[in-house]
Amino acid sequence: MRRRLLVVLMVLMGAAALLLCVPLADAYARGRTEHLLLQRRSEAVRFADLADRVRTRADRSELDAEISRYAQLYGAGVVVVDTAGTAVARAGKAPAGPGGPAQEARRRALTGRSTDRLPTVRPWGPRTVVLAEPVGRDERVSGAVLLTVRTDAARRDVTVRWSLIAAGAVAAFAAAALVAAGITRWLMRPLLDLDRAVAGLTAGSLRARAASDTGPPELRRLRQRFNTMAEAVADSIGRQRDFVADASHQLRNPLATLVLQLENIEPYVAPGPGLDDHARALDEAERLEELLDGLLALARLEAATAAPADQDVGRAVRDRVTAWTPVFRAAGLTLTLTGPPGGLWARALPDAAARILDSLLDNAVKFVPGDGRVEVHAVRGPGGQAVVRVRDDGPGVAREHLPLLLRRFARCPEHQNVPGSGLGLAIAEEIARGSGGSLGVRGNTPHGLVVELRLPAPGAPAAQP
Repeated sequence: MRRRLLVVLMVLMGAAALLLCVPLADAYARGRTEHLLLQRRSEAVRFADLADRVRTRADRSELDAEISRYAQLYGAGVVVVDTAGTAVARAGKAPAGPGGPAQEARRRALTGRSTDRLPTVRPWGPRTVVLAEPVGRDERVSGAVLLTVRTDAARRDVTVRWSLIAAGAVAAFAAAALVAAGITRWLMRPLLDLDRAVAGLTAGSLRARAASDTGPPELRRLRQRFNTMAEAVADSIGRQRDFVADASHQLRNPLATLVLQLENIEPYVAPGPGLDDHARALDEAERLEELLDGLLALARLEAATAAPADQDVGRAVRDRVTAWTPVFRAAGLTLTLTGPPGGLWARALPDAAARILDSLLDNAVKFVPGDGRVEVHAVRGPGGQAVVRVRDDGPGVAREHLPLLLRRFARCPEHQNVPGSGLGLAIAEEIARGSGGSLGVRGNTPHGLVVELRLPAPGAPAAQP
């Protein structure tokens, strides 16, 4: 927008400069042409008076000497003609032949009219102009004087003046461009700052604020109102997160006590329906405890203030696969690792890759049936990203249910009876997003799931939680 605004201002200023300079330059050229006409016309009048007084050979000699000196001094051409158009005196270069400006000027002079207009002199021409003055007056016109005048001096004057006008226009345009750039920067700085603050707030950074205090009063008021809104939003979300964290934390103690009491009374429950009910109650209590742990972990993650840092993703992947291999072997599953390449680093929240991979492998143990295969593949992606894929050959989920997997508490219909809180992948996705990366889920071929983690390259800016 800044570039577009600056272009519009520059075009308007350029058009204004042209509208001012072009008429000024044209007016000067016309004025200089008029000055040339008046200057040379007075000399033509003097030659016409001399030609009108010619009676003797001495008068003719005086006329010839006068026009010769003039032609030699100014490099002009002078021709005196009679009423039939025949030259009676000549000096210097004669005007062009029949037709053209010279013929028109002579025709007007022989009818008693002096030349009252010349072609406008400009830097590129004309090089010569022709003006004529009648010899005699009214019905006593006996001929005409034609002057062919060089325009070198006039064109030089016009060129110099046009150059000064052009230089002034360029200087004025440059000064106006600097002013326009300053105005554009003054107008756009608060907007750009507000855009960055909105982007940060959208990315989850509740501390994002518009800091610029420049610009028009309307934009300053907008900045103040945005900051007020951001404070209200941050306060509301903070209280919500605090409530979730406090409620989860306060419920854990009585729930742990309840689980302990259920376990303690188990020896005193007689075999039969009562023992089965007791086992189901204990399972539900433990499931509720797991759910509270997940909520507390999610609340802590959302409220975390740790900054992303460079970390060795390849080493984290190798360590977690090694740690989970016995668990998979006990469940009758095969866990393999391909890659990662040496020096696979990324910028993420502390221990992000290990925590996310733990969640993905835990899900694989739960949902992949016995004799299944799970493959972890780590590679370097475009732009230096770290890409970790966990691929399994389990039953997978229907295509329409794939978006549910990253939602909080969401469970696919076919997995309702599988132990878990429904928060594992949601927490993993939150960690990936807080690191500036992403977590995606898609179907595997011919069946199963592929969960792909992408973390930004080392040193890349990441979104702040």
